[in-house]
Amino acid sequence: MRLHRKIARITGGSRGIGLATARLFIAEGAIAAPAAAPAWRG
Repeated sequence: MRLHRKIARITGGSRGIGLATARLFIAEGAIAAPAAAPAWRG
């Protein structure tokens, strides 16, 4: 409940530390908006 109704914009939220952070913030009550750059393939 520490982050209840707080909004968090999390970069790199599709995997690794960013994903873990997004999950933690959501579990604590935040509204998380994870963002990730598209994976470019050449």
